Amino acid sequence: MSNPSIALGRPSLFAVCGAGLLALAIAMGIGRFAFTPMLPLMIRAGSADVGAGGWLAAANYAGYLLGALTAARLPLSPQRTGLLSLAVIVGSTAAMGLVDSLAAWLLLRGIAGVASAWALVSTSVWCLSWLARLGRPNGAGMVYAGVGAGIALAGLYCWRAGAADIAPDRLWLHLGLLALVGSIIVAALMPREAGPLAVAAAAPGTGPASAAPGDSQWDLVICYGMLGFGYILPATFLPVLARAVVDNPAVFGAAWPVFGAAAALSTLLAGALLSGLSRRHVLAGSHLLMALGCLLPVLHLSAGTVLAAALLVGGTFMVATMAGIQAARAGATGDPARALGRMTASFAIGQMAGPVLSSALSGGAAGFGGLFIALATGAVTLLASAAWLLRAPRSARPSPN
Repeated sequence: MSNPSIALGRPSLFAVCGAGLLALAIAMGIGRFAFTPMLPLMIRAGSADVGAGGWLAAANYAGYLLGALTAARLPLSPQRTGLLSLAVIVGSTAAMGLVDSLAAWLLLRGIAGVASAWALVSTSVWCLSWLARLGRPNGAGMVYAGVGAGIALAGLYCWRAGAADIAPDRLWLHLGLLALVGSIIVAALMPREAGPLAVAAAAPGTGPASAAPGDSQWDLVICYGMLGFGYILPATFLPVLARAVVDNPAVFGAAWPVFGAAAALSTLLAGALLSGLSRRHVLAGSHLLMALGCLLPVLHLSAGTVLAAALLVGGTFMVATMAGIQAARAGATGDPARALGRMTASFAIGQMAGPVLSSALSGGAAGFGGLFIALATGAVTLLASAAWLLRAPRSARPSPN
């Protein structure tokens, strides 16, 4: 079957953005974050608890780290890597509904994490490269809106399924089927040839570059890791906190769709409104808002603070992700997959530390004491990284024009 997106040797903007959006929606909305709305349903069904949830989340993030470290070493084109990763996500997600042991779940969540990192890196490489070639770098906002859209749609599906008392094991199978359908559409839209990486590196996205090519970016890599640590606790446990306030899946399940919708809208707005700002400063501002989102449930746990946290964290974490990737690609020399791999690996290390810290602090105790300490620690970390990023080098500042 011929691919209409490359009928003339050049994909359409719709094909590039559509394939990229769907790939990230599957990779992140299902491969990475479907577990978040699933966890309160699994707790309600008695198949998991908060402690087990922390370890399962950490297994996914450990896999994400492994995927980040290996993405640039796969002997496949970015497009083939993306399709392979989506196939792995389909299988590992559906298999969660076919087994019932914690050990098997840990393995499957780890595999899904590996594939999610491969999908993020490969999609960023080929999709942003083609957007640069098409002269439409602002399309990055549409592509990265796929993450929030996937989170929102998966969360909405789990919310309604939980309200209808669908068992978690059946729901995992449903999510695997949704990922399969989306992957088929991605394969139909995706251009088969890679975009010109050198051109893409010179025009990574909207806004001024955050560093001149060749500049040291280890401070950016470290701050990106702090982002992973700070955002992952609310991103993992917001539905659980909502359930503690209202033990009704028709109500607490709304926290995650709100989080995803905020993430999707934020990237679209950022592309239109923040194009004149340094990417590092966009990242710093996102860290500040996210820190507030981490602190609100700690200061006072209520439906209002959980909703506000969902909006603050959901509305900033994808803007921060997009800004960090664009900043890294602006300073990349050679294969941009290596620069994105370093960033993704740092992010993965940070997000692994969050659930592990929460589980270690919680121990066997009931309640959210350990989680609240971890959330407060994440807020302090985000504030520190924001302060560092605001001290951006002169080359990171926008030109007077």
